[in-house]
Amino acid sequence: MNLRVRLNGQSSRVELPEEDPTLSELSDHIRQTLLPSQGLSTTTEFSLSLNGTEPLSGDGQTLSSCGIVSGDLICVILPGHVVAVSSSASAEQTHNNNTASQTQTQQTTLISYNEPGCSSSAIHSKVLESEQAVPSWEPMLCSEAEDGQAPLSLELLYHGAHSTSPSDAIIVVGHLLMLETGFTHEGCELQSVDMPAGWRGAGGVYKLKYSHALCENTLAILAAVCTGPTLVINATLKVNEKACAVGNLCLDPSSYVTNEWPGEHAAAAFKCLKKLSRIYKDFLAYPLIAAAREAMALPVAFGLSALPPELLLRVLRLLDVHSLTRLSMVSRHFLNTTSDSTLWKHLFLRDFRDPDARNRSRDTNWKELYRRQYKIHKECQQRQPHHYLPPYPSPVPFGFPPIFEPIVPRIIGDIDQRPFPIDPFQRYHPRSRGREKGFI
Repeated sequence: MNLRVRLNGQSSRVELPEEDPTLSELSDHIRQTLLPSQGLSTTTEFSLSLNGTEPLSGDGQTLSSCGIVSGDLICVILPGHVVAVSSSASAEQTHNNNTASQTQTQQTTLISYNEPGCSSSAIHSKVLESEQAVPSWEPMLCSEAEDGQAPLSLELLYHGAHSTSPSDAIIVVGHLLMLETGFTHEGCELQSVDMPAGWRGAGGVYKLKYSHALCENTLAILAAVCTGPTLVINATLKVNEKACAVGNLCLDPSSYVTNEWPGEHAAAAFKCLKKLSRIYKDFLAYPLIAAAREAMALPVAFGLSALPPELLLRVLRLLDVHSLTRLSMVSRHFLNTTSDSTLWKHLFLRDFRDPDARNRSRDTNWKELYRRQYKIHKECQQRQPHHYLPPYPSPVPFGFPPIFEPIVPRIIGDIDQRPFPIDPFQRYHPRSRGREKGFI
């Protein structure tokens, strides 16, 4: 059984070989492994709790009888008169630190509330600094993870998957995204922290099967294959022994997997988890749910069609008239919704200036009134004269250009080096052409 144990603000992973261990076995494991790593003695008294305040009683009870399943968080409560503040520089504890060449040590400071000259505020500040320095796991989705962060569920999956390529890492994230959307793998527990059996085949082929609580009696199949640097994932839906393709997604693993993927930490192995979560769910997870519910003639579970009428009208108020008319042609449901009188009253008051609009009766057809006012507005725009700039005159009009002789300063002397004036259109004049050829 895999558990998470929090001691002094630091969460650690604990693996128990027994399938259903007892509280005493878990306490012995914590006493032998976690307490020395925090600088505490193996004789230190402590208690276990699920919420951090109420201790669990009965050492002979099994964890399952206490409602503990694999992946749960167990808090270790230490005695109230001693608080351990640990600032470890390495993962190994060194006892003989007399030599000067020793570089990695573990320093542990025991702060007692009864120690003279130590106020409670100083103790509280030191404890807060130690908790901020030690990373702790918080509930997180892949869509909320920044670069350098990863949800705990992804850490557990990635640690147990033993990925051999970046494509394996992408499939591990995809499996977690399907679980976040509400899918459960066929034949696996709901809170399984390991990848399903047979998820990775030979030759870079992957296959996973899921079911969803909103789409009973359906089977969603994800089949992926590596084609060069691209990973192609195909989604297939199987309803009543009939299979139909829903969509596919092409991903470049190098865009989401770093060069540190061979390590055991998912936070360092992945990047752009927000973008990957959005793309994976929009192209695979959500279309599978929509297609399954449509095939079983079930109502829509998400999207604009699933919104209550009052929320849908609030969304439609933000649209312009062209988008609203296009939306009315999608389905009969949207046609009836976009014909609401209060919606067109809001659009009329927003787009036109009519001082008598608020004094009209309740039976006013605001949609028809908007249509008439819109036509009048367009006709007024067409009647307005359009002022265009005159066309730019051509440098060479039809025929020969007039002779243009600008005033050019002459050189003072007996011989004029410029006997002819500089004309910008000289090359188009017949005299200049004849002069160049020697006829004039």
